[in-house]
Amino acid sequence: MKGDKLYIFLFLTPAFAVTGIFLYYPFVENILQSFYKTDGFFNSTFVGLENYVRLLNDEIARGALFNSLELMLYVTIFQVGIALILAIMVNSITKGAGFFRTTFFFPIVISGAAIGLLFTLIYNYRNGLLNEMLVNLGFERVLWLTEQSSLYMVAIPTIWNYVGFYFVILLTAIQKIPNDFYEAAQLEGITGMQKMFKLTIPLIVSDLKTCIVLAITGTLKIFELVYIITKGGPANSSEVLGTYMYQKAFQDSAMGYGATLAVLIVVLGLTLAFVTNKLLQRDEVTY
Repeated sequence: MKGDKLYIFLFLTPAFAVTGIFLYYPFVENILQSFYKTDGFFNSTFVGLENYVRLLNDEIARGALFNSLELMLYVTIFQVGIALILAIMVNSITKGAGFFRTTFFFPIVISGAAIGLLFTLIYNYRNGLLNEMLVNLGFERVLWLTEQSSLYMVAIPTIWNYVGFYFVILLTAIQKIPNDFYEAAQLEGITGMQKMFKLTIPLIVSDLKTCIVLAITGTLKIFELVYIITKGGPANSSEVLGTYMYQKAFQDSAMGYGATLAVLIVVLGLTLAFVTNKLLQRDEVTY
């Protein structure tokens, strides 16, 4: 037993070392920096809770928080919802399932920067794809990125980018359901939509919960799509916590305040994940 424990310790040591160096140490250092007014290099002054007081009174940070929560709502509903519908549809066909599986998953392998550039070109006022289509149909050009619409325009590529990820998770979960369950349901007269709501969804509820938690926490990490498409504008209308943290830490050289925003993102993510797990907690159906 002692020998086995030694081997376990030896094999786990590299993983613990890498995790500690590249995850926990930066996180602790980030928390410490949030108590300083610093540019991240030489100028550093201890200010205690001043950065957190500033955060509470920062209207732009408050707007970025609300934008992040609103974007989280869109992403959770549409990413997971569309992924579930696609997974059920693909699972019901016999021919061409592999093609659809690859097609729906494809956007996830494209970098966020490339997708951001793609949609920047699509939304472009002068010669973007959407406006060129409108002009060819005899309509006027439309300014797609306004204060009222910018967050919706950012939500569209965000949803499209990750639908395939949740689609694969849910399709795998559905395909693990034994056919005997569906045959028994058919004998009971349960078909069509009833089969989806009374059989399929209850049997994959644990996987749905995982997808919802991943969607919620993943939204808080959104940066490159928003930064490339709108840079948080116009007039901070699409500013999210990730872009605001980047602006403060690297553009304004307020590394201490940027660290405070990073702490907020982590705490918010952990809190929402915990609350979501509690709200969705239920007796899972096993098979």
